Amino acid sequence: MFLKRLSVFLIIIFFVIKISVAEEIDNNEHQLNFYTGNFDFSDDKQKAILVGFQHQNENLVRDSIMGNVSPITGGFVTDNSAAYIYTGIEWNVDMGGGLTFTPSFAPGLYHKGDGKDLGHVLEFKSEVQLSFAASDNTNIGLSYNHVSNASLGDKNPGANSYMFNFIKNF
Repeated sequence: MFLKRLSVFLIIIFFVIKISVAEEIDNNEHQLNFYTGNFDFSDDKQKAILVGFQHQNENLVRDSIMGNVSPITGGFVTDNSAAYIYTGIEWNVDMGGGLTFTPSFAPGLYHKGDGKDLGHVLEFKSEVQLSFAASDNTNIGLSYNHVSNASLGDKNPGANSYMFNFIKNF
């Protein structure tokens, strides 16, 4: 039942983002990151394929000594029905030559489904991504993240994942 509610919630969020992107498509203010990879690749018993998306609003970017800081919102599901939705911040650091280094941090809500029990519904995702500008509006990249509950629960096994990213600016 929870997974159905979570799925409906994710679908609603996707369409709200899609509608807002469609309204401002000429302004090139939004970035969508579609990714797929291996969830918890370091645990042979619990690893699973994941697919997800992430939205970044370029209107809210702030320049800092660490690069461009902006809010992100996204989620992913695994092939064993685990799901994670999150919101947080990312830093876009231009490394030159079309390369961008992007660390991020995002707290979120996790549902284990038939997958790994991470010990708590509140989890924190730390991620690093390296992407290459394939064109003015398209990047391809590789990312690694760790999802953990920071010992809020009775157990804190964490999960390490890697993903391949397709990033499109609209």
